[in-house]
Amino acid sequence: MLISDFDGVIIDGMDEYWWSARRCAIRLDPRLETLPEAVPQPFRMLRPHVLGGWEMPILAASIGGLGPSPQAFAAAYGPSLQQALGDLSWDRSRLEASLDEVRDDAVRTQRQFWLSLHRPYPWMLGFLLRLQGEGIPWRVLTTKSAAFTSELLRSHGLEPEQVHGREDGPKPAVLARLLPSLPPGACLPFLEDRLASLLELQQHPDLKPVRAFLASWGYLLPDDIERAPDSVTVLGPEDLRTPLANW
Repeated sequence: MLISDFDGVIIDGMDEYWWSARRCAIRLDPRLETLPEAVPQPFRMLRPHVLGGWEMPILAASIGGLGPSPQAFAAAYGPSLQQALGDLSWDRSRLEASLDEVRDDAVRTQRQFWLSLHRPYPWMLGFLLRLQGEGIPWRVLTTKSAAFTSELLRSHGLEPEQVHGREDGPKPAVLARLLPSLPPGACLPFLEDRLASLLELQQHPDLKPVRAFLASWGYLLPDDIERAPDSVTVLGPEDLRTPLANW
């Protein structure tokens, strides 16, 4: 069974990230109405640092000239994030609620448009459709909600065995719950585009059967591929032509 991350592995959601982040930021501070509608390069550059969706409106505010600059974020992401919360007088719960409202409104009133902002990577779409055709089980493990993720997958003909969303808890905990179902001696391939997440998994002794694969086409930091240790296998689109059993 293959376990795959969603954003940056199956789906390129950059357009949706910016669309939602921009609208959320404007709701919170109308001075940001001048933000460009097209995804600006600083946002693309900073996206690999993002751990939670609530951070994205803060990046939009930075690009709009409020709070720390994009250059400051690139140099020291964590401290800049905390400084921005203070500068803007925003807090995480307010950001999460506002971002959910923006997305809920879009799903309710512009459903097809919102879905169109998420584009599957062609090589990954073909690979997963092939797994389905061969009867090989695969699941999705994501920090998005399971309902949104399932709807997006269905819109492209993708039907995973199960979607584990943010409601199911942290990724290490979900993977740990899946391991007992494996045959003795079997491994569990996990495909992710965040090197830090894969390295974190390897700090859990109980997750040794999880094999770490880094998707080279995802939201990677510039040196992620070079920094990947031997315990992490870097996959390119061409590697998806290889049978899963040979990974």
